[in-house]
Amino acid sequence: MEKINKRKQPPLIPLNGPVRHAVDIALILIGSLITGVGFNLFFLPNQIASGGVSGLSVLAEAWFGAEPAFTQWALNIPLFILGIIFLGKQYGMRSLLGSIVLPLFIYLTKDGPVPTTNPLLASIYGGIAVGLGLGLVFRGRGSTGGLTILAQIIQKVTGFSFSLSVVLLDGTVITLAAFVLGMEQAMYALIGLFVTGKVIDALEVGFSVTKVAYIISDQTEEISQAILNDLDRGLTKLNAQGGYTGDERTVLMAVVGQNEITRLKAIVRSVDPEAFVIITEAHEVLGEGFKREA
Repeated sequence: MEKINKRKQPPLIPLNGPVRHAVDIALILIGSLITGVGFNLFFLPNQIASGGVSGLSVLAEAWFGAEPAFTQWALNIPLFILGIIFLGKQYGMRSLLGSIVLPLFIYLTKDGPVPTTNPLLASIYGGIAVGLGLGLVFRGRGSTGGLTILAQIIQKVTGFSFSLSVVLLDGTVITLAAFVLGMEQAMYALIGLFVTGKVIDALEVGFSVTKVAYIISDQTEEISQAILNDLDRGLTKLNAQGGYTGDERTVLMAVVGQNEITRLKAIVRSVDPEAFVIITEAHEVLGEGFKREA
């Protein structure tokens, strides 16, 4: 890939070392706290069992009057041990930390005020809060244990994909919610689960406005120099073959910001008005000139 000659910057925080580990632990603790507060403020008082061990704890509270934090501890610890047995030591201290502190924060914040008794609003707000918290935990390279461990065990034993295993387990929890709490509550649980997933994706991938442009032209060298010099962006030259003619040709790939799209198109048109340009979204771009991994 051709790049402008710039001095490379090191990552903000080294990928390993005491500072990185401290940041990871802080993210797991903060994320677990936000998840626990969101669960207590929105999901639990409105009986929204949006999948996972937390959803099972809502059902246990409604069915048996069991304390949700105790239910989660009772399920998380055995599941963590199963993870060690079936999956090895990859479930280290970070996963154990999340499995313990999330129920602890749920227990410590259980007497807070209830902002809304509207189940639709609760499913949306709760999904946002829980998604934000879990997203921070995942960014801290940790987990809160629960049914994700069981999903990975199912994946290893049966050969099912991880996503299918998660869907089966969360679907089972929401089906139980339909029987225990009613069909409406099951739908609110689905909404909460959907919002949670979208917020986690946003934190993991980011709200990207970066674009990838593919440029096919007979004047690739001139366009390359114009992009490098006028737009101050690097690019990649891809070897391709015409599907109809069979001719060898070069395709240019350039990653640009949203505000650079108009300039890029103008540059290409000024060199070759007949150039074929494809512009698509890039969900996340890491590297020089774009976001650096913290």
